[in-house]
Amino acid sequence: MFEYKKIHTLPFKYEIPTYIKAFLNNESKIHSRIKYIKRYLYVSLKGQKSKEIYKISDKHKDILWINLSAPSLGDSLMDLSSRVLLVDKKIDLLTNKKNADLYYDDLTFSSIFTDKKEVINKSYDLIIIDSYSPKSIKIKANIAFSEPFVGLYGYFNGPEVNRVLFSFHQMNNLLGYKYSESEINKKANSLIPISTHDVRIIESLKLPNFFIAIVIGGEWGYRTYKNWVKVIEKLLLIDNNLNIILLGSDNAKENEREILEKFPTSNLESYVSKFTFNQTAQIISHANFLFCCDGGLMHAANALDTKIIPLFARLHAEMQLTKSCKSLPLFDLIDVNNISAEDVVLKYIEAKANSDHNHLPVE
Repeated sequence: MFEYKKIHTLPFKYEIPTYIKAFLNNESKIHSRIKYIKRYLYVSLKGQKSKEIYKISDKHKDILWINLSAPSLGDSLMDLSSRVLLVDKKIDLLTNKKNADLYYDDLTFSSIFTDKKEVINKSYDLIIIDSYSPKSIKIKANIAFSEPFVGLYGYFNGPEVNRVLFSFHQMNNLLGYKYSESEINKKANSLIPISTHDVRIIESLKLPNFFIAIVIGGEWGYRTYKNWVKVIEKLLLIDNNLNIILLGSDNAKENEREILEKFPTSNLESYVSKFTFNQTAQIISHANFLFCCDGGLMHAANALDTKIIPLFARLHAEMQLTKSCKSLPLFDLIDVNNISAEDVVLKYIEAKANSDHNHLPVE
């Protein structure tokens, strides 16, 4: 009855970067199997096993995408990136309030909902569920008991994957492989809408013609870089007139204060926690280069085709970037703070030298 291979086997026929070291641990395997059994039984208990299908057909015109298992902004951007393959469908999105703000001006999603009560009386041909978590399955059963559904991740659980590539390849699979492997790999990238209103707000800032942006702060210690002061010192030694803009959320306030006290110059500006995520993304779209660690704004930069110098730890760049990204990444096995300021600046020098190229190489 139970197909344990669904836990760790990619649901499509093409290979993508996958990190399975942690999953090879016996305890992790047992945990994943238990989770699979619980989810399988819950899907059956809620009367949904017979509603699961494995293809999106031409008859599926009106679709509701339930995306509640991606808590972070970056994960949401990656998981929903493949919606561009559904341009011929009418798609509504049900997600959490924090992530909903990303998509209100989206060209693919028709309506954005944050409460299941808003969609309970609506009619859909198909439901897309991100994963078969009890929360998502319960909501699906409550609002659209009889409608068929497909899973993006389904029962897949355990190995880390490149979420953008997973989303695109799984959607291509669900659509009956309309595109080749190489076509999907070229298309795969995050996507973020910027409203006309947000564009006007950022235009009013009168940003410099040439500037670099640096995303400071972070939620996870091992991927929160603490040496931006040293990086800025070295950048200003190269070009004392370089325009630098600081970006980030509330968790960057302490780092922001340290930097502004160290460099009270007119060509260093901070917009930390001053704008919405999408408005900050619009600032990034104007940057000549973005320095950042792995996080939501990095994925926004990729969506907007900005050249990035990202710092990674534990997961290699191939796990977060795709071929369409303009990136010169740096990596450490343990902690981004093991990456020296000198190496960060050398990447900037290399990036500037390659700035006339269409794409910086992804290492």
